[in-house]
Amino acid sequence: MIGAIVLAAGAATRFGAPKQQLLLGEVLARLSTAPVAEIVVVAGAHVLPCVAETQGNVRLVHCAEWERGPGASLRSGLAALAPEIEAAVVVLADGPDLAPEAVARVIEAWHASGSELVAASYSGVRGHPLVLARAAWADVPDEGLREREPQLVPCDDLGAPGDVDVLADLPERLR
Repeated sequence: MIGAIVLAAGAATRFGAPKQQLLLGEVLARLSTAPVAEIVVVAGAHVLPCVAETQGNVRLVHCAEWERGPGASLRSGLAALAPEIEAAVVVLADGPDLAPEAVARVIEAWHASGSELVAASYSGVRGHPLVLARAAWADVPDEGLREREPQLVPCDDLGAPGDVDVLADLPERLR
């Protein structure tokens, strides 16, 4: 079984407001059609009233150490997944154009390859979603998984998930 983690713990200082509250619903709607058994949303700097503690197959967890970095948030999400979860799909709360097909594609590649880390790529550049096998959960550093080399899975045809850092990055439909 595959679980999903949505990293939504950051302070959103470049955006100037808790962008997670604006974008998370869109990300969850897209993730809900992907082949994952459960979804864990990791909050930190901001309260996320858009997600109840438990909502369908979505659970909200709080990362008290979110300021340590994305790895701390990821570790909180991984710890919250059910014991039968074999791997976690990791997505960002500020990627409102996430393609459920990209999630399915990286999961398929993970199953086929047995790699510990598989990531979508767009124009040859590593992006999200990524899949992290349970065997690699124990040593996630505070800075996250940026330094680890994943198996890349081209997802150019599906479109990048987006990366809303500042207001100008916000898709028109969400303004």
